[in-house]
Amino acid sequence: MLPLVVDTDTGSDDAVALLLAAASGLGDVRVVTTVAGNVPLPVATRNALISLQTAGRQDIPVHEGCACPMTRALSTAQHVHGQDGMGDLGLPDPLRAAEPEHAVDVLLDAPRDLPGELTLVTLGPLTNVAAALLRDRDLLSRYRHVYCMAGAADMRGNVSATAEFNVWADPEAARVVLQAATPDKVTWIGWDVSRQDAVMTPADQLRLERLGTPMAAFAHRVNRTVADWARDVTGLPGYDLPDPVAMAVALRPELAVERERAYVDVALGDETRGQLIIDRRRTAPAPNLTLVRRVDETAFKQLLFDTCEGPR
Repeated sequence: MLPLVVDTDTGSDDAVALLLAAASGLGDVRVVTTVAGNVPLPVATRNALISLQTAGRQDIPVHEGCACPMTRALSTAQHVHGQDGMGDLGLPDPLRAAEPEHAVDVLLDAPRDLPGELTLVTLGPLTNVAAALLRDRDLLSRYRHVYCMAGAADMRGNVSATAEFNVWADPEAARVVLQAATPDKVTWIGWDVSRQDAVMTPADQLRLERLGTPMAAFAHRVNRTVADWARDVTGLPGYDLPDPVAMAVALRPELAVERERAYVDVALGDETRGQLIIDRRRTAPAPNLTLVRRVDETAFKQLLFDTCEGPR
């Protein structure tokens, strides 16, 4: 199994990604770190603990990280995921609490103990990772690979006309990561992939519900407010799962059927905040990132269904 460190802002789709990581049988989650993003930090931490408990993995430690972006005020996506980040279902409190060590220290220490063995998967704003990079410029190279749910490579956004939420929420942190990234070590899976290859249509939702397991019910119910937002704002035919599809690529890289190496920067100005700036000219600087552009939709959804069904 793939040894994993997961950094998350645990909204509803992050919760499903944690189920994939913890219960698919493909990942060996060593630690989860939380960051403010979809919801304020304490809520993100609570949701991570609930998700791991749902997956039957209360043994996985959870560590809180940064409570706000590097230089900006916190802007959450509670209008998308619900005030509790989990569809406002009134879920009971988790049985465990977070560990005392700060997430940034955990991100720095983990690969020192297991150099080159751990895969880092980020599902939220990149604030924790950027803060760690300011202390260790070579941090990304100490991981086996880093997968980030970040950006929109086709410039079709979900939080603005051209930006994806995780990058928009803390674009300065995204730039810190991009400046330290290399395409052999860092892969971004953006909202463009989710919009095309990870939309749970009504038929998919019905299939998930009919599995009848606690994990399947949880995965579907926590996304109920996302379904409303998708209908009213993005126009998708169902709720999409950007964080689960990013996690799926980390667990099974062969699911990515189209990739691109490119030089990528991020816009910081108000009008284009969080938009990816991708230079594809022949005179562009050397690529700093691998972008996943398409994923095998059928195989991704089968992995989700199999995980939520549980052991056979």
